[in-house]
Amino acid sequence: MATAAAAGDFLLLNPRPWRSFPYHHQNGAFLSSQAKNNQHNRKQKLTLSSKTTRSRVVSSALPFDLSPPPIDHDLIDTVATAGAKVSDDGIIETFDNDDQALDAADNGVAVVDLSHFGRIRVSGEDRIQFLHNQTTANFESLHQGQGCDTVLVTPTARTIDIAHAWIMKNAVLLVVSPVTSRSISDMLQKYIFFNDKVEIQDITKQTCFFVLVGPKSNQLMKELNLGDLVEQPYGTHQHFSVDGMPITVGVGNVISEKGFSFLMSPATAESVWKTILSQGAIPMGSNAWEKLRIFQGRPAPQKELTNEYNVLEAGLWNSISLNKGCYKGQETIARLITYDGVKQRLWGIRLAAPAEVGSILTVGGKKVGKLTSCTSGKKESGYIGLGYIKRQSVSEGDTVIVGDAITGTVVEVPFLAGQRPPSKSSSS
Repeated sequence: MATAAAAGDFLLLNPRPWRSFPYHHQNGAFLSSQAKNNQHNRKQKLTLSSKTTRSRVVSSALPFDLSPPPIDHDLIDTVATAGAKVSDDGIIETFDNDDQALDAADNGVAVVDLSHFGRIRVSGEDRIQFLHNQTTANFESLHQGQGCDTVLVTPTARTIDIAHAWIMKNAVLLVVSPVTSRSISDMLQKYIFFNDKVEIQDITKQTCFFVLVGPKSNQLMKELNLGDLVEQPYGTHQHFSVDGMPITVGVGNVISEKGFSFLMSPATAESVWKTILSQGAIPMGSNAWEKLRIFQGRPAPQKELTNEYNVLEAGLWNSISLNKGCYKGQETIARLITYDGVKQRLWGIRLAAPAEVGSILTVGGKKVGKLTSCTSGKKESGYIGLGYIKRQSVSEGDTVIVGDAITGTVVEVPFLAGQRPPSKSSSS
């Protein structure tokens, strides 16, 4: 039964015996198994019992649905009661602490509920080759427990979205933007041919997804007995259990190779959220997250990732394999690199005043680009945006005019600065 299988995905995908995630907590902290021997042993028994029961559920065709409850039950009700503003479609917009949360992202640790982001499970024995051919990353070079970013593109290498991928035992999990989740699922389904052994399943409603951001994320992970993941490569992930329920924890947080991500059942989301907060993390809503995205320079669909721009103009070099052979968009990408055909690139722009997205960027009265995102700075101190600007028309620190008269300064932003274009010798 599809729904039951989806509910038990993470048991099936587990690459090793489940490590007990010692989640009985006092004062909000995970208990040390040695410090709390009796409770830990009791929890291990409960965990084993739960796994045995769930394994039987997955393998049996039961006449009712055992999938977890929708994501808008426990956690959303809890944060709304605590004063968070929640949209009609269940997105936590703000905790009325946006400046504090952004400060934590710079100097401490913040936790963000990104459960509204799409999560797509790609399974079947041809899944690796399928994603290898349909996206820009080299999936055939990855192994179970590893991960990467990959770009969904059109046949002419125009951008659709960046997906963060986890390679699990029996499937690949893709985390994508909320605005593209349905269209990407449909697109991938469309490219499955008759003999392809591939299945596409949207598991967004059956899972929850949190991320940690900020320099003290490593310290918090150690407090949660998850220190094994600290300093591991981007995309590395491991499976654990909380109260007998599966949880997958990975390195990276969608907008940065630092930080961490948590994928879990809705049944455990509230407990995990409260425990992370008890360790000093500051909750961040989607409004502050959007500001942070722009500060970091991470392109987003319908803004920087559209049919107007190709993947190289967006600067997504770390997500592109240049030597894996044929894949969708590969011919265009190869020509752009061979003939130095990239006409523009994405920059950060520090603004003297708020500007309307879509405003023209000019230098010396000549059009050189377009503003794609804009937000106020922390504590309303200045403004920052993202925009595409013609190559060789500006350098870092140069001035552009945004719209009719707003002055902007071209700046590097962390996400784009961390991209590594190939040297001319390696790309020739």
